[in-house]
Amino acid sequence: MSESPSEALGAEGVRAGGDKKKGDAKKGNIFSRIALFVRQVIAELKKVVTPTRSELITYTTVVLVFVAVVMAFVTVLDYGIGQAVLWVFGG
Repeated sequence: MSESPSEALGAEGVRAGGDKKKGDAKKGNIFSRIALFVRQVIAELKKVVTPTRSELITYTTVVLVFVAVVMAFVTVLDYGIGQAVLWVFGG
């Protein structure tokens, strides 16, 4: 029988809970964390590349065809299950 990692470590694997101040000092205050987040978002947005017109048309066509296929599949499945329920329970 396999043991979970916490059971396998036993008493020696228990960590001390007194290291909270180190983690808090590393994070900084709320405003510096928000500023860091905004800087990271702006840096990621600079990496975004807009698609060309032909790529946009291709992607849109692929999505619309995929949605139509899934819609048709769900419609057929719904109709089939409905007919099966009517056949089983009478109607």
